[in-house]
Amino acid sequence: MSLLSQLADAVDGGVAVASATVVDTSRSVPRRAGAKMLVFRDGAISGTVGGGEMEARVVAEAVAALADGRCRLLSYRLVDPVRGDPGVCGGDVQILVEPHMPKPTVIVMGYGHVGRAVAQLAHWLGFRVVASDDRAGIEDGPTGGEDPEGLTDESPSGSVDELVIGSVADLLAGRTLDADASVVLVTRNVDVDAAALPALLATGAGYVGVMGSERRWATTRARLEADGVDPAALDRVHAPIGIEVGAETPEEIALSIMAEVIAHRRT
Repeated sequence: MSLLSQLADAVDGGVAVASATVVDTSRSVPRRAGAKMLVFRDGAISGTVGGGEMEARVVAEAVAALADGRCRLLSYRLVDPVRGDPGVCGGDVQILVEPHMPKPTVIVMGYGHVGRAVAQLAHWLGFRVVASDDRAGIEDGPTGGEDPEGLTDESPSGSVDELVIGSVADLLAGRTLDADASVVLVTRNVDVDAAALPALLATGAGYVGVMGSERRWATTRARLEADGVDPAALDRVHAPIGIEVGAETPEEIALSIMAEVIAHRRT
């Protein structure tokens, strides 16, 4: 498989990867312009831009690029290691490092009226959307049947990339949540929130928000602290979820929620 195919497969599969491309050379160098290498978050590579100390430095820069999302144009002189050069080939090389990030993910827990509105807006905003609910039949509509607001078009083939029917354990099975993942809990009651939050807060999700009144969150938090959940972990939770805009309808609430998600990602 070509490196470009590997890159496309990685990003499509939700995996961040950086490409390192030799863009200019002079005199003697290990690889000429056009040579490419892929670098993953853990430092694993595919391909090569020349090996040795120079390549090790490129890998380190690529991992850093995946952390900050910024491109880098690297210049190396391969002449005198005593002066800090990463090689003795005798030439100069420039390497462009570009991070390729998958779509950020919004996980919507609770696929009722508000959850579907959040999914629709998040999809429109360019997020990958995973929806989850523990109620069988929810895919047929917010109440498992009749859909008075006509929201059944928001199906896995529409605004939702993946629909998981089951518990939080089912949702997280085989899934790693990192800083690019935002979790939106718009569930039906405190019991569902309290059951889900310990597992969610044990992940690396960058944002976790819970819908409901201040009283509902106080009740949920008190229950979780009594169950031994670290208060510092609970401090990560955005509750009540969303930016205050006087929202009433599901669509207005979704706007409030996604505005906060985006604001959090930009800080």
